[in-house]
Amino acid sequence: MLFGVLLFAALVLLDWGLVRLTAMRAGWWATLAALLLIILTPPKVSAADGGLGARGLLTHSWVRTDRLVAVRVSEGVSLRLILTDTSGGRLVLDPRCLVANPLLWHHLDQGVRQSAEQGILRCGMPVLERLGRRIDDEVCRGILRNSGMQ
Repeated sequence: MLFGVLLFAALVLLDWGLVRLTAMRAGWWATLAALLLIILTPPKVSAADGGLGARGLLTHSWVRTDRLVAVRVSEGVSLRLILTDTSGGRLVLDPRCLVANPLLWHHLDQGVRQSAEQGILRCGMPVLERLGRRIDDEVCRGILRNSGMQ
């Protein structure tokens, strides 16, 4: 939010200093700042009762982790984890979110294991195993760093 406000203030001050500020131009600057806010605000990821959810400024998505059908990785500009459940729910997550919050990872891992045991999960176990190793490594490094043993 701070970036959007700072951008708006800088653009308005610049326009005002150049004596070109009008109501219409201020409206355009406010629109540009709002778009920046929407684009840069990360979704809030939460876990509850067998599911994971992500809420952005304009979107909300939810999947049941114990009913996952597929887990895929989208390799574009940034790595994204795509979770799909039996009811068609789809959640796109940044894996760094799971690395930063091991409790969310634990919740997802439990649900994935249940899906695999039930035979529902068709693809994605190798992806999750690699991600699990990465998260375990990060947690271990954090513990060693905080205890002064690194």
